[in-house]
Amino acid sequence: MSVYTPVSQAELAAWLANYSVGRLEDCEPIEAGIENTNYFVTTAQGRYVLTLFERLPAQELPFYLGLMAHLARHGIPAPAPIADLADQYLGRLNGKPAALVTRLPGRSHERPGAAECAELGALLARMHLAGRSYSAYLENPRGPKWWRLAASEVREFLDAEQRALLDAELAFHATQRFPDLPRGPVHGDLFRDNALFDEAGRISGVIDFYFAGVDCLLYDVAVCANDWCLADVADDPSLEPERMAALLGAYQAARPWTPLERAAWPVMLRAAALRFWLSRLHDFHLPRPGMLVHAHDPKHFRRILECRRAS
Repeated sequence: MSVYTPVSQAELAAWLANYSVGRLEDCEPIEAGIENTNYFVTTAQGRYVLTLFERLPAQELPFYLGLMAHLARHGIPAPAPIADLADQYLGRLNGKPAALVTRLPGRSHERPGAAECAELGALLARMHLAGRSYSAYLENPRGPKWWRLAASEVREFLDAEQRALLDAELAFHATQRFPDLPRGPVHGDLFRDNALFDEAGRISGVIDFYFAGVDCLLYDVAVCANDWCLADVADDPSLEPERMAALLGAYQAARPWTPLERAAWPVMLRAAALRFWLSRLHDFHLPRPGMLVHAHDPKHFRRILECRRAS
């Protein structure tokens, strides 16, 4: 759990007076995430999630909140931002930008099977199609520019073998350009813990859009595959064929890939692996001060990256 900015019941009750959501009944920290401070909030009128943005640039926040509102209007089970009495999605609480969104039902699957991967593929395709009419623009904040910056910051913590892997992968991706691939808003972080399922096995919520941006749609699929479709054997970073087929088949039934996307697929799997190896290295070696911080082991995505390179 990461709580960088504590919020008391009294502080939250006063802040919620700017919203038409009723009297505050309860709030509790959310035991997940390493980027923002999050609380579950219950009022007399409903259940919500409060997010205090710890380091995201203020100019990026309208893109994320607007995208969530856009997708929710188009039938995607995304959290809907709640506007305050001044009709603004974004406010300030305890010195930090803050937003209130609807809390979606369901729970995540730690070990998804082929059926869950098919649900994800279909939902992701629908989300990409709905996103085509979203007019705001923000380049993927964790794209190649960020890779180079993060690499320079973590380099001193790596051994010679890790530095060689990082340098080789950055050099490889510097030669890869895909200007003709379909692009649009991508979630960018749709891991298993960011999708909620109902009891019938349908996806009831997609959460945590705060790494979203405009990029190749194929990249979003690769991010999902590298988390949802791993082999069941411990520490095996290979992709399990049945779940991969379910994910890609359901996605392409709604949004078929172009020939260029098929050719670029192995490169996108590597790009997605590199992005998360770098982010986990950064969070592990350069953590921010917080009450409780949950940082993932970077070795996991290093193994995935090495496997994608080899294959």
